[in-house]
Amino acid sequence: MKKLLACVLAAGVLYGPASLPVAIADAQEVQSIDRIAAVVDESVILRSELDRAVNNILAQYAGREGQLPPRDVLDRQVMERLVLVKLQVNRAQETGVRVTDQEIDQAIGAIAQQNRVTPDQLRQQVTRDGTSYAEFRNSIREELLIQRLRQRFAQSRISVSEAEVDAAMSAQQASGTQFHLAHILVALPEGATPEQIETAQKKIQGVKTLIDRGEMDFSAAAVRYSDSPNALEGGDLGWRGMNEIPSAFSDLMRSMKPGDVTAPIRGPSGFQLVKLVEARDASQAAPALVTQYHARHILIRVDEDTPDAEAKAKAETLRARIAGGADFAQVARENSEDPNSQGKGGDLGWFTQDQFGPDFGDPVAALQQGQVSQPIRTQTGWHVVELLGTRQSDVGDENRRAQVRETLGRRKLEDEWNRYLREMRGEAYVDVRGKTAEQAPGTTPATPPTSGG
Repeated sequence: MKKLLACVLAAGVLYGPASLPVAIADAQEVQSIDRIAAVVDESVILRSELDRAVNNILAQYAGREGQLPPRDVLDRQVMERLVLVKLQVNRAQETGVRVTDQEIDQAIGAIAQQNRVTPDQLRQQVTRDGTSYAEFRNSIREELLIQRLRQRFAQSRISVSEAEVDAAMSAQQASGTQFHLAHILVALPEGATPEQIETAQKKIQGVKTLIDRGEMDFSAAAVRYSDSPNALEGGDLGWRGMNEIPSAFSDLMRSMKPGDVTAPIRGPSGFQLVKLVEARDASQAAPALVTQYHARHILIRVDEDTPDAEAKAKAETLRARIAGGADFAQVARENSEDPNSQGKGGDLGWFTQDQFGPDFGDPVAALQQGQVSQPIRTQTGWHVVELLGTRQSDVGDENRRAQVRETLGRRKLEDEWNRYLREMRGEAYVDVRGKTAEQAPGTTPATPPTSGG
């Protein structure tokens, strides 16, 4: 359990690094006995926050401390994570992203369920491990804010064309192999000078030399030297299909064996080393028969102008009207706040249970044909749903296309999101104080020997 909590609090649930932040009001109360470690625009990071986050990393590496960089380097790496988290949370709040107490409770309940404990038992474990429950809840709140900021970013910036899906499916048929990859990044700023490029080249080649000589394994080198947000996870990129791998690397993957490491490669973010950890055959076709649901819904959004309780009350009122005999389609046309389905009387067409996420799909799957749901809460707001029918459908090819489209979108999002974070970091006012102040933004201070050293 302690290891799980360390992972939740230090590594992030879904969208990049997390922190153990203290609310600004709390920070102001304890500034007399706690030092400010950094000022990030109008927010602060306290030394106690940094120490807690570092201690959680140390807990994850218990028994493997030799893989971590020196403490001052680790402090700087974790500080950079905390700065990015603070910037993302601030940006989310500035753009109207909100998280309710109920949503935090639901997220904590999910964590407890995954670990087969009750929420009360989870709370007791958190406090036993030295974290106040208020801090734990705040860390979950910030995770959810970052998730939603990233979702909004994806909706506004990321699109995948049918031609891209066709090309990726052709490539997938040619190679049904998936690759487990890890990487080390030596980042370069936008418009890097020749001197910066030369320094980065020397550094990445020095790292490669250490690995080739057997003086350091790839994972330890990533922890110590990589500028990537996943450095403290050993640079692990997980499993990728060929269509998820940038073209600069995909041709190399075909000729590599597990354990091989590429020569330094220049990419949009800087210089990289990529390791093929292992490969597997993923050519099995997805199951052809799936259950599809035909439903219509009414959405009442929760946003800065409509609090959760008000939206829920409106959804309950609309459901009562339908239960009293009002026409569902007409009520949807007049009241639904989903622009994609409002004009169709709320009709969503046919969809699979997981298509709109479990918060929506699971309650719909539990309905009987013709039944109207109680209000259902999702990240978007409150829904009233009527199930019109179900069917078993052969959508194997459709599923594969959907999976490929999602994969391509995820790859594009990863690239664009990292670029967005670099821009956000470059535009921010960040004053790092104390021992961590020596590091230049976006760089890793530990320097390996050059290729000749």
